[in-house]
Amino acid sequence: MIERREDLERAKDGSWAETLLRAGRRMNAHTLSKLEKLGLRIRPAHTALFPHIDLVEGTRPSELAKRMGISKQAVGQLVEDLVSQGMLEKRSDPGDGRAYRVCFSRQEGRTVLDGLRWLGEAEAELEARLGASDVRELRRILGRLLEALDDLGAES
Repeated sequence: MIERREDLERAKDGSWAETLLRAGRRMNAHTLSKLEKLGLRIRPAHTALFPHIDLVEGTRPSELAKRMGISKQAVGQLVEDLVSQGMLEKRSDPGDGRAYRVCFSRQEGRTVLDGLRWLGEAEAELEARLGASDVRELRRILGRLLEALDDLGAES
């Protein structure tokens, strides 16, 4: 049992998984701060939504809630935030006229490709600090990690 802050910090420092999670959070924060300078108010909760949206056909909010493990109301608020910023669109569901699907925006400067470009800019900035060979090694290791997680059934 951990009773002192020092014990907790030592346990966290000894965990490569904790380091990976911390790096992911910092990368997310770094990228979001760059987007804020472009006038976009994107929060980590918003970015958690993106991987769950089907690229071509979009995804119903109820399915997004299921995939994310959050309420439909929470998904609805995230979607509304991103629709108001032009990052997402709500399109009628061809299979059910009463429902809609959440889709990536087609608005210039707000598409999924724009998002990947912004992420790429943040990556390039960090690659300049780390060096190309370290980034290649990081990609190799992360690729192996993803394969191992897939083998364990840990898909997202």
